[in-house]
Amino acid sequence: MTTSNPEPASGPSNFVRDIILDDLKTGKYQGRVHTRFPPEPNGYLHIGHAKSICLNFGLAAEFGGKTNLRFDDTNPCKEETEYVDSIIDNVHWLGFDWQDRLFYASDYFGQLYDWAVQLIQAGKAYVCDLTADEIRQYRGTPTEPGKESPYRNRGIAENLDLFARMKAGEFPDGTRTLRAKIDMASPNFNMRDPILYRILHAEHHRTGNEWCIYPMYDYAHGQSDSIEGITHSICTLEFEDHRPLYDWYIEAIGIYHPQQIEFDRLNLTYTLLSKRKLLTLVQDGHVRGWDDPRMPTLSGIRRRGYTPEALRNFCASIGLSKTNGSIELGRLEYFVREDLNKRAPRVMAVLRPLKVVIDNYPEGQVEEMEAINNPEDPAAGTRKVPFSKVLYIEQDDFREDPPKQFFRLSPGREVRLRYGYFITCTGVVKNASGEIAEVHCTYDPATRGGNAPPDGRKVKATIHWVSGSQASSGEVRLYDNLFLKEDPGQVEEGQDFTANLNPKSLEVLTDCKLESVLANVEPGARYQFERLGYFCVDADSAPGKPVFNRTVTLKDAWAKIEKRGKQPK
Repeated sequence: MTTSNPEPASGPSNFVRDIILDDLKTGKYQGRVHTRFPPEPNGYLHIGHAKSICLNFGLAAEFGGKTNLRFDDTNPCKEETEYVDSIIDNVHWLGFDWQDRLFYASDYFGQLYDWAVQLIQAGKAYVCDLTADEIRQYRGTPTEPGKESPYRNRGIAENLDLFARMKAGEFPDGTRTLRAKIDMASPNFNMRDPILYRILHAEHHRTGNEWCIYPMYDYAHGQSDSIEGITHSICTLEFEDHRPLYDWYIEAIGIYHPQQIEFDRLNLTYTLLSKRKLLTLVQDGHVRGWDDPRMPTLSGIRRRGYTPEALRNFCASIGLSKTNGSIELGRLEYFVREDLNKRAPRVMAVLRPLKVVIDNYPEGQVEEMEAINNPEDPAAGTRKVPFSKVLYIEQDDFREDPPKQFFRLSPGREVRLRYGYFITCTGVVKNASGEIAEVHCTYDPATRGGNAPPDGRKVKATIHWVSGSQASSGEVRLYDNLFLKEDPGQVEEGQDFTANLNPKSLEVLTDCKLESVLANVEPGARYQFERLGYFCVDADSAPGKPVFNRTVTLKDAWAKIEKRGKQPK
């Protein structure tokens, strides 16, 4: 697949961009700008990754540089081809292309091994027989230095022999590691003789069983950047304490040195972005999968109906800093609405149908009303909407005994039907349970198209509707926040994060009435259901059986009124 990198969004400068500008002025890296996006293929990309993707590809594009996509695949126990395929697909979907620069850390396993041998030969690495628990015990505390391993001063020849035998598969998992000989008293725990290699008799998704020792992420990451000639290695803040270690490896080996720059990671309210916790949600069945529209994964929000343009604009708006914070979810939703408002065709859909019979409308007559497809896009034109004696409106648009501020349909009250006529309620029919089954009305023929009548009278409400005989039926899934708390990670003692799950994060409506044009829509198509919100056709749809996901609600004043305890008009 080939896509062109989108133009970087214009906006205020940031400190990473300023560093690059300064490097270009001084001729550092011979005027090159070469970045990379280096995910681990142990899960699906989430919206936090979108910030990093946009930053790395966007900066390189702005300065005529290059960006690599590299999979840091150093842990075969957690990595799968499924994740690789999903990451490739979603980076392309977001709008970026790496051309022929798709790499894997596993491409460099041979070189990384040779460099480890070089470190042993220089007396800077040793084979350690301590168990994982013992290594943790020897590492010390933030206020106390660690203790040196009893195997730290093995001779070079013995270390070389043991490391070669580790590679040959002579030892069981966990019995030996290769560690860097740095400083067990360092205030930075990452420098207290970190592990370079561990024994893992596990099949790798690319190299199969060729290796039974695998480099640690911290050992492979910086050297992979060096091999690829990366100029600016842009990472999130949690890697700041790892930078001295990356520098130590590169300097000890004596190879090209990229510049690492850290920035704040993206955190959203009502959202968790921990891969481990997202995996728990999937494995424990709290969601339907990695692409569940409630998930913050790119696959999930893509299925929900978010556009790549909205995500790129959002990421451009939030800027960069050196302090982690949290962004309001509403800010992301704002950019989704802004984008969909321009591109989404308008249609009418009734999610909770209430039957309306227009008693004075001719039996069997069907008129075609002209409706605007998108007022934000004149080129979108108009469509014909059928109008007949029997219609469906939303249950919430009728009250038999309306409160004071309710101006929609009720007995004796007149309202406008969008693109239709003025109608007046004359009565209701109830079922055996006392529930309203039908609303009966009359219409004013002089108000065709929703125009004001000759006498100039006005109504206070306009409601949407669908013609009964021409309506198609479909399923609509209403999504809400997956978590109840702004910070879902905050829990009571003895609880885990799942205690904050929203039990009403999904409501499925199975008998919705839709305009007939929605009967055979393609998955991924996006629409604005007038007065209701933006919706996307789900992958579960089939011809004649459409399924829609609510992408985002419409922003209006009614929610504020309801929060104050008043009824919306």
